[in-house]
Amino acid sequence: MTTAGEPPGRRDPAAPARSDALVTLPNIITVARLCAVPVTVWLILKGRLDIAFWMFVGAGVSDAVDGWLARVRNARSALGAILDPMADKLLLVCVYITLAAIGVLPDWLAILVVFRDLVIVGGVLVLWVLGEAPKIRPMMLSKLNTALQIVLAGVALLLAGFDLRADALLSAMVWTVAGTTLASGAVYVAAALRRHRDEHRRRGGGEGAA
Repeated sequence: MTTAGEPPGRRDPAAPARSDALVTLPNIITVARLCAVPVTVWLILKGRLDIAFWMFVGAGVSDAVDGWLARVRNARSALGAILDPMADKLLLVCVYITLAAIGVLPDWLAILVVFRDLVIVGGVLVLWVLGEAPKIRPMMLSKLNTALQIVLAGVALLLAGFDLRADALLSAMVWTVAGTTLASGAVYVAAALRRHRDEHRRRGGGEGAA
């Protein structure tokens, strides 16, 4: 898996090599996961949350499998580095929006999850426009937040799809995910601002020395 936001052409020498191949087994699995997104949304909207739950679980398993294959078969590719996180994020965001639309999850939580991602992507684009070529490295808090978001989506689908009740658990998970989403978003924003300030000072110092 690659780091989102890594500028093209500037690869860490210690990072594993990537090929330019488009058709690899990991990429095929990732594309299948992308195709599962509209199917999962359709199933949720049609009230078949039980099947949607298994689709969601299958997507998670396929994510682990394509990552493992990319490492074992040395089949990492530039395309896969883009498609893999895109497929994961698209599935998660779409599931949250759809579950909120049918009342399984709070609408404010779906808005918060989407808004956080938009702020991060928007910040990356702004830094690119400013010519700072941001490098976003996944932080531990962000990894925890993503894991909790996945677990909450899976639990919500499981409970609603199989007519199970665990209101206290679901409520606790909702507020936990809300907290980690806010915290991880704030950490990314603070890191981006600090990086921009340091870059601005570096450039200013260089001009003064010249």
